[in-house]
Amino acid sequence: MTSVKEFRVDRAPTDDELGRGRFVFTDDYSVFDWGPMPDTIPEKGRSLCTMGADNFERLADAGVPTHYRGVVDPAEAGVDAPPTDELDAVSGPPRQMAIDLTVVPDLPHGDDGYDYDAFHADAGSHYLVPLEIVFRNEVPVGSSLRTRREPEDVGLDRHRWPDEAVSLPEPIVEFSTKFEEQDRYLDEAEADAIAGRADLDELRETALAVNETITERATETGFVHEDGKIECLWVDGEVRVADVAGTFDENRFAYDGQELSKEVLRQFYKAYDPDWVAAVKDAKAVAAEEGVADWKSFCEESPAELPADVREVAGEMYAAGTNAYTGREWFEAPGIDEAVDAVRDL
Repeated sequence: MTSVKEFRVDRAPTDDELGRGRFVFTDDYSVFDWGPMPDTIPEKGRSLCTMGADNFERLADAGVPTHYRGVVDPAEAGVDAPPTDELDAVSGPPRQMAIDLTVVPDLPHGDDGYDYDAFHADAGSHYLVPLEIVFRNEVPVGSSLRTRREPEDVGLDRHRWPDEAVSLPEPIVEFSTKFEEQDRYLDEAEADAIAGRADLDELRETALAVNETITERATETGFVHEDGKIECLWVDGEVRVADVAGTFDENRFAYDGQELSKEVLRQFYKAYDPDWVAAVKDAKAVAAEEGVADWKSFCEESPAELPADVREVAGEMYAAGTNAYTGREWFEAPGIDEAVDAVRDL
């Protein structure tokens, strides 16, 4: 997988009981499913942890169940440091988030593809649903929806996608794979089968509730919430939000007409290192054609490091954005308007 978070287990889950653990948010970043890139972005990890915790606490206030159990104060960030119950109680931006742990069965891959029957056969009274649930309020430039759907399919009264972001009349929800080497979008029947015991309508309703909470906060703080995704765990019949929600990596935001999310890095790499971007696309195509899970084995290029000034601008984007969204000056960073102008100039 391509996660840029470290994972620690405090108490392992069993088939009958959730465990306890924590995420440690690193300054690594990943684009185009590559995994950790050759350099890092300053303060990215603490920014994502802080913004994610803020959103989890907003979801709790909205009555949305999650796996969140607090954050670890950076002043006490030892391996065994206990989490606080609330983000407001910590002395500075945290890097560690405490969570409930569920079972993640193996997903075998053979000549016939991925074996989801085996995955669900190994799940007990709780498991991580092997789907990503994507919600969309806008269709920005670069959204994969533009290549898969026509504007009329999503309620728009137009025949072509415009050259700028366009708002949807109502949020839409889509399902894609979570544990496959290459993400792919699913129709309703396939998503329902992959979800296992988790009800597809409940997953959809949970995604819309998360979207509503994040969109409300974004509007309050001057952001436009374009789209995002969640992961969920199923626990004895209940769907709970897992992983992290509402950050600049999981979601796309805009501010004053400028994209403000990991999409900035994706678009930068398309112009900065086009040979690598093309090689990634080709490798994924070859792997899909040959039915091989590990597409990176077909990629003959490696990504270049970001220029130092771009790393600095990206770090300030994450930090200033987190300050503005949460309403607290966690980081010594430019104001949001200055940070947005710097991103615009990349």
